Amino acid sequence: MLNEQALASANQSSIQTLQRFNGFRAKRRTYLLALLPFIVLIITYELAPLMTMVIRSFLTPKTGEFTFANYAAIFQKKLYRDAVFNSLSLSLFSAGIGIVIAFFGAKAIYESTLKRRNTFMSILNMTSNFAGVPLAFSYIILLGNAGVLIHLGRHFGISFLENYNLYSFSGLVLVYVYFQIPLGTMLMVPAFQGLKQEWREAVSLLGGGSVRYWFKVGLPVLLPSLLGTFSVLFSNAVAAYATAYALLGGNFSLLPIRISEQFVGDVLQRKEFGSALAVMLMVLMVGVTILSNWLLKRAGQQRSTYGK
Repeated sequence: MLNEQALASANQSSIQTLQRFNGFRAKRRTYLLALLPFIVLIITYELAPLMTMVIRSFLTPKTGEFTFANYAAIFQKKLYRDAVFNSLSLSLFSAGIGIVIAFFGAKAIYESTLKRRNTFMSILNMTSNFAGVPLAFSYIILLGNAGVLIHLGRHFGISFLENYNLYSFSGLVLVYVYFQIPLGTMLMVPAFQGLKQEWREAVSLLGGGSVRYWFKVGLPVLLPSLLGTFSVLFSNAVAAYATAYALLGGNFSLLPIRISEQFVGDVLQRKEFGSALAVMLMVLMVGVTILSNWLLKRAGQQRSTYGK
């Protein structure tokens, strides 16, 4: 009798397990069907163009043979070396300035009241979407050769404004910082929510001030968000095209501008060389991301060592 009951119980358990397994397989098929449109979009508009670009960058224009000449030409010609250097410098400067200002902006939002916080976030959402050609024209109206602030500088004898050259590297940094600050601030605001008031009180009880709290507690906790935000700002700047082109056209050598010239030239199109430039741009973006992740991992290992 006991054996029969045990056998029946085992059979019932097996049936329930089989039913759960079949239900899991049915749900899995449903999830895969729901993901199918997104998979098609990713393959069609991301992976396929990416692979085409990488393969094309290693081909000669006429014969289609495998070659490294496209990449060699980037470093052999000063025009394209300057494009790589200028893009890297502009992105690092604008991202560095943007992350510093964004840190204090996010700190101010975190320490403000709920009403002011909502107002600040609304302003950030509005200004973060103001970029590209409209932003370039706005700066031309303000700081161009016949800009409003330039005329004011001449009228009141303010030499800094009177002699300011918007169409230069410093002018580009100024324009780029404008759209870096709102983006960086919005990315940093959630990170400040992870700071607990008890930590500040503990530092105060141990005799530490605000400076010690931020260097010993606040900044180490925010370091992952700071590095992640910096990599996003760098990628945002290095790939920006419309703002720089509307402001300077082809007079300042940047990678996005040189890439577009290879594909939309009226006389000659060099898609293979343009693909090599695009791969170089991608390498810069991925390289900074990998570097920030490595620094973050190393900082975490050091903190674990000190904790022991």
